[in-house]
Amino acid sequence: MVEQVKRSYRSGRRAEQAAATRTAVLRAAREHFVERGYAATAVAGIATSAGVNVDTVYRSVGRKPQLLLAVIDMALAGTGEPVVAEQRDYVQAVLAAEGARAKLETYADALGRVMPRVAPLFDSLAQAALTEPDCAELRDSIGERRRANMLKLAVDLRATGDLRDDLDDDEVADLLWTTNSPEHYALTMARGWSADTYARRLGDLWTRLLLADPLRAAG
Repeated sequence: MVEQVKRSYRSGRRAEQAAATRTAVLRAAREHFVERGYAATAVAGIATSAGVNVDTVYRSVGRKPQLLLAVIDMALAGTGEPVVAEQRDYVQAVLAAEGARAKLETYADALGRVMPRVAPLFDSLAQAALTEPDCAELRDSIGERRRANMLKLAVDLRATGDLRDDLDDDEVADLLWTTNSPEHYALTMARGWSADTYARRLGDLWTRLLLADPLRAAG
């Protein structure tokens, strides 16, 4: 019994150490990608910053494309670990909101907080995608994943009964997908918008564009 407890303790300690190592690697990777861009970031440099060797980086997360994807998912979640969309706090808040207007405004407000964190990473990925096939594939994969998530949101919005009847779920998803893109956010920043202005105008755009009766929904 004592030996079993010791083994369990050692196993728990190893799991904690592995998680701490992974967190250190991801934090170092985020810093390198944001400050240097994808091309100038070396796995060896990430390893040095995290205080581990290169093989540990590969074992704990993966190669450079996997590192960037994990860092993007970590930034999207606003946590120390990558989190799938359904487990992110703002996604759960959107699902819990009552009525399409509240859902859209909750999501827009969340993007006002999330985009400043992830935009530099998406820019790094976009630049790398011009010359590196793996990064182009990653960029496309993230875009497809985001489109699939917008279709789920469209279905959730439809269930409220507040959406326009002349737009089907695919059209709603496309309108959300194109306007919540990193590219759209970058254009608004280039025009001098603040993150708060971006979020407010995005929510206003969505409610005017997607709701059957925006004024009634506002009440």
